[in-house]
Amino acid sequence: MSEPQMDPAGNTQQFKAFAQRNEPEAAPAKRSLLTPILIVVGVLVVAVLAFLLFR
Repeated sequence: MSEPQMDPAGNTQQFKAFAQRNEPEAAPAKRSLLTPILIVVGVLVVAVLAFLLFR
């Protein structure tokens, strides 16, 4: 038996659809600004408390 003919145009269209998909795991993760903000606020609170206690 002969093998069925593959449609190259169909395969190309499928590949293009695959390549253009936007998958969430493929996109770089967006960094949260909450952690750096909390660190800065914490450092400021410690600095203000140290200033008030040791002046």
